[in-house]
Amino acid sequence: VQLQASGGGLVQAGASLRLSCEASGLTFSNYFVAWFGQAPGKERVFVARSTWSGAAYYADSVKGRFTVSRDNDKNTVYLQMNNLKPEDTAVYYCAAKRRFRPLNKGWDDVGEYDFWGQGTLVTVSS
Repeated sequence: VQLQASGGGLVQAGASLRLSCEASGLTFSNYFVAWFGQAPGKERVFVARSTWSGAAYYADSVKGRFTVSRDNDKNTVYLQMNNLKPEDTAVYYCAAKRRFRPLNKGWDDVGEYDFWGQGTLVTVSS
């Protein structure tokens, strides 16, 4: 199983980026996929989540600015990031959880997810 995150970069405040997470080696529609962000020196925190059917959930800090979507035919989940702020600067990781495994630690917990991508760096300058 491999999750390949891409799309990060250096942008100015107010700009947009679209991150992609392409999965291989699994039946993509059987997985929930989430994005987490890890700012320098801080813990990895939940950003957004897409269910297997495409329903979306967000951290309060990104509601109204970020949109998560998925294309099961392409085995890819996207994170559209609009109106970026310097505090959004982080390495963004995608993670996948098996759909049929009962929830254990909670959707926002890094320990809930079965597979992780390598991360892509987003830097927002003021």
